[in-house]
Amino acid sequence: MKATIKFLAAGVLVGAALGLVYFAPAPAVAQETDHAKQIGKRLICMCNCNQILTACNHVGCTVSTVMLKKLDQVVARNESDDLSIQAFIQEYGQKVLAEPPSRGFNRIAWFIPGIAFAAGLIAVLFVIQHWRKPSPRVADGPAVRSDILERGRRQADRETEE
Repeated sequence: MKATIKFLAAGVLVGAALGLVYFAPAPAVAQETDHAKQIGKRLICMCNCNQILTACNHVGCTVSTVMLKKLDQVVARNESDDLSIQAFIQEYGQKVLAEPPSRGFNRIAWFIPGIAFAAGLIAVLFVIQHWRKPSPRVADGPAVRSDILERGRRQADRETEE
């Protein structure tokens, strides 16, 4: 009797393990080839996680699974990288690209960080130069003509004599 219970328990455990394997998501094939990895690094997962397609780590992310399957199909056709990426752009739009294309108005996105750094550096250097500049020297007193000074002394003497 005890052997039968142990045998049934072992069977249940093996069945549960097989059931978990059956329901576990299969690894994406697109991550197995270097060519697919290179293309996947240029795309963003569209599940609003803003992660690279091949690096999306959301548990059970169905969007990345669908995109990786499509990437498998595109890689299997042996098209050029540009045509492969163009297929994703047609389906998801320009927002699927991990980096904006370096042409037209998007070129500004490549230049703004450098321009901002240069402007900040110039501002800091200007402030440092302003701080290091010696302040104008204040005179010992206001410049007063000697005749006005003498007249003021005489008036002070008259008022104090009384």
